[in-house]
Order: sequence, then structure tokens, then C-alpha cells
Amino acid sequence: MIKHTFAAVESPMALPRWRSLLFVPAHVQRFVETAHERGADGVILDLEDSVPLAQKGEARKQLSESVAKVARAGASVLVRVNHGLRALAADLDAAVIASVDALVLPKTDSAEWVIEIANAVSELERERNLPPGGIRFLAQIETPGALQRLAAIASAHPRMVAMALGPEDFSAAVGGALEFDLLLAPSLAVLFAARAAGLLPLGFVGSIGEFSDTYRLREAATHARRLGFAGALAIHPAQVAIFNEAFSPSAEELEWARRVLAAQKDAAGQGRGAFAFEGKMVDPPVIRRAQEITAAGPDTDLGV
Repeated sequence: MIKHTFAAVESPMALPRWRSLLFVPAHVQRFVETAHERGADGVILDLEDSVPLAQKGEARKQLSESVAKVARAGASVLVRVNHGLRALAADLDAAVIASVDALVLPKTDSAEWVIEIANAVSELERERNLPPGGIRFLAQIETPGALQRLAAIASAHPRMVAMALGPEDFSAAVGGALEFDLLLAPSLAVLFAARAAGLLPLGFVGSIGEFSDTYRLREAATHARRLGFAGALAIHPAQVAIFNEAFSPSAEELEWARRVLAAQKDAAGQGRGAFAFEGKMVDPPVIRRAQEITAAGPDTDLGV
């Protein structure tokens, strides 16, 4: 049986606010140089699909400098590693460094895989005098087999912070097209598993490659927030502002939430846990929603 070697921190780390995570090919320096100007809550330096095999080695050599560059505006820094063992080992050696907030694990299909990677990261953290457990995991679910193990994956290790469906890879794995009907059920399965484990659910029901049809993208992202998703992964800078807006509460929502919480304070002073408010009954679930909306307001810290 595989055991954790993770030394947990004394208090749980807060979830980051990741409305938008922008993929940047780690080998293309002109993209790396400008990534911090795009306004994303986090930048994913990609060592996987967007980097040709012949250029992965150079991308790893440049990773430390790239991390410093993309972090200049205060965004979270993530690194997407490869899935194959040889490439993964080289990626971890390059990526487990100061200022990296999280690793993106593609094609995650079991809790055991997450734990193996976590143990390797723990060893590297100890060797390099990095804070134990400081580097967290975002798992990408990209195969139908992984859907059967979502709960185990989500709770596999304290490093887990977020989950996202990889719609392109998932559709290809089941031999289907990138259509709403195919992606809805797996997207919701990832959402439910992530929320049950206290993780961030990221994504929307559609293709991550869509960036030219901004109206359609905005509709998909807005719908995703209504479903319960917290943010999405972007492969083009044009998607960032759309996601930041779609996954943020509107001015009207913030005002409603503030009114609810003010009314709740008055009701609590009168010994009432449920009360009438603007023609509707308010009870603890409604209050919790109001608290979540205010917490996601513009003054919220975006860091990990």
C-alpha cells in the first residue's frame, strides 16, 4: 500500500482564487515575456502538449527564469508536467523550485498516481529546503476510466487543490465529438467530486480551444459559474478577460449579498435563524451563498 510522506501544515491552506489560468508554452520566450501582462489569476507554464519533444529539454533549463518572469504581476505560477515517467521525472526536477505554486497533472487516472507524484515532490522539497507541501496539484481528468475514480483522486493527497476536465482529450478518448451532450455529464462529475473534497472545480462545458467566438465563450463561462465552477483554463490571452468577468460576481449580486447579510445580522439579534427577505425566505444555505459571493468580490486576495 502506498503511503503519504506529506508533512501537513498546521492549518489548511486557503483555496486560491483562480478565475483564469492561462497556458503558456514554456519554450516560447516571447509568450513567456508577456504572460504577466495578460491579467490572468495564474499562468501555467506548459511542458506537455504545447512543447515539441525536441524542445522540452531547453524549456526545462529555462524554467526557473520563466517562473520569475510570469510571476512579475503577482499571478500564481503553475507548471504542467508530462505524464510519461521519464519526462515526468525530468519535469519534477526542473519544476519543484521556489515560486512555483502548483503542478498541473495531465491524464490523472488514479489516486495512486497522485500519491506517487506527491511523494516525489516531497523528497525534492526536503532536499531543496522548500516549505513542505507548498506546491499543490491541479488534476486534469482526461479519460473515461478516471471518471470511475474521481472521489479517490480528489481526496488522494493534501496537495490536491483543483480538478478540471480536459474536454479535448476526453472526447478523443471516448471516440466522440466536442459537443455539449457528451461533455455535460463528465463536467458535472468533476464538479461534484471537487466540491465534495473541498477543491476548486475548474472548466466549462465546451471546448477549451474556442476563443474567436467571444459571445459563445462568455455564455459558456457564465453558465459554468451558475453550475458551480470557480474558473477555467485558457489557451489564448483573449479568453482571460472573459473568464475573469464571468467567474466574478456582478455588482447586482454583490449588492444583493450585502443586503442579505445585513438582514441576517438583524435577524440573528432577534434570535431568528430563518427570516423573510424581499419576498423570499432566507435560511442558512442562502446565507452561505451570500457569504461566498462577497468573498469572491473585487477585494479578494488572488494568491495561493
